[in-house]
Amino acid sequence: MLVEIDDKIVSTDLFSEKFVCDLGKCKGACCVKGNGGAPLTEKEVKLIEDNLEQIKPFMSEKGIQTIKDEGVYYLDEEDAPATKLIDKKECCFVYFDNSNTAKCSIETAYKSGEIDFNKPQSCHLYPIRIKEFTEFTALNYEEWDICAPACSLGQSLKVPVYKFLQEPITRVFGSSFFDELSKIDLELKKREETD
Repeated sequence: MLVEIDDKIVSTDLFSEKFVCDLGKCKGACCVKGNGGAPLTEKEVKLIEDNLEQIKPFMSEKGIQTIKDEGVYYLDEEDAPATKLIDKKECCFVYFDNSNTAKCSIETAYKSGEIDFNKPQSCHLYPIRIKEFTEFTALNYEEWDICAPACSLGQSLKVPVYKFLQEPITRVFGSSFFDELSKIDLELKKREETD
């Protein structure tokens, strides 16, 4: 089922599915697995390129070398920019902490106060995937087996996808959009109770 908010079409999976990242179990697998880099906006490409010197101290040697040899991004099959990968595996901005968990050097640079923007919105919003169409923007929930621990934790804590992602949703679409999602969630719950 879908709901409409202004020019956004939202899958009701964002309300019905439960999700809370469980980094201790998945080890940041979404930054390593998959068939491509993280989707980037044109603005994000420029921000990353302009702030690369501030991000580099948090990157792995392989990541730095990949960018030196190939640049920050490539164009995917839809001619949209995406982060370069290291040896067709992890994103070039990934580094591994002491517990071998994949971390984002852009996010770490942001949290350390070195840059004033966070990791790409496609990463921040995951497992919501955004698709831009001429007339509207679609927000869908992407189910991926590597996120099974997050689904289990979300179920046990009873946290819907959209609530877990309040910060990135507000960052990308604004607080009034998040408020609308909360209202729809309440409406859907009321309907369930009366059905």
